Amino acid sequence: MPTDEIHAALSGDESAFAELTERHRRELHVHCYRMLASFDEAEDAVQETLLRAWRSRDSFDGSSLFRAWLYRIATNVCLDMLRRTSRHLTMMHSFAEVTWLQPYPDRLLDEVAPSDEQPDAVAVARETIELAFVAAMQVLPPRQRAAFIARDVLGWAASETAAALDTSVAAANSALQRARATMQNHLPARRAEWPARELNEEERTLLGRFIDAHERCDAAAAVAIAAQDLRITMPPHPMCFEGLAMITPLLERALGEDRDGDWRLLPTQANRMPTAASYLRRPGDSEFRAFKFDVLRVENGVIAEITTFGPELFPAFGLPPTL
Repeated sequence: MPTDEIHAALSGDESAFAELTERHRRELHVHCYRMLASFDEAEDAVQETLLRAWRSRDSFDGSSLFRAWLYRIATNVCLDMLRRTSRHLTMMHSFAEVTWLQPYPDRLLDEVAPSDEQPDAVAVARETIELAFVAAMQVLPPRQRAAFIARDVLGWAASETAAALDTSVAAANSALQRARATMQNHLPARRAEWPARELNEEERTLLGRFIDAHERCDAAAAVAIAAQDLRITMPPHPMCFEGLAMITPLLERALGEDRDGDWRLLPTQANRMPTAASYLRRPGDSEFRAFKFDVLRVENGVIAEITTFGPELFPAFGLPPTL
């Protein structure tokens, strides 16, 4: 990045500063999302990051990359937000405990990729953005969380991590080791085998069958593609349904003759996972209206977990409010 461009931005040229920081907005948003697990809160954090960066632009001395400087500010904004909320889990059985969890649209994750303007950018690996990873991060104390992301996700050196957290290298390394131990206890054992890949054919096929079963209101077909120990959670509601013995009657009611209306579903992706966006047309209505997202985790050829979210983020997914 040309030195004169940074100089203009840091000398008080608001338009130059806005243009410079806008290039990093999406990756900063993903970073804050990993810290906070909330799409909306991450947006607030990015806005505060850019405001702080503008106000403290004189503190950038050029000894580090401008991008890294923004990341340090964003990290501390998230730490401040977490301190204010005092929100911290000590254990996590399911996503039901992470009531603030929101999905992240793949269409926006795709913006975080190397380009001519940002050759040092890194595509978002599936293993660091799946819901299980983001939710497990919430078990870590905030500074451990920041150290873990800096070292194991962003690939920062120990000295860079310590500088960002305003602590010693020894303290940053200690926080990292504790974080790694906690994450091993809370992530699925299969995490070591997660590849950074696109959806595979099996996942696409199951998503198609999931959509077909719901549009036809065929509860038996929905059950046929589910694991016996299927789990369903619905953040922000602290409910967890586990096992087909419990879930099958719920599906039969939701898709049976006494259902709330007719369904139309569109395939999409959230957190690099197969996702269905559902629209409901209630009796007497002429339109299908945005209703929910179902994010699917596929394992051993069946749907092992469904995480259901409300329709608030349909615009972020580029989806219309009605069909």
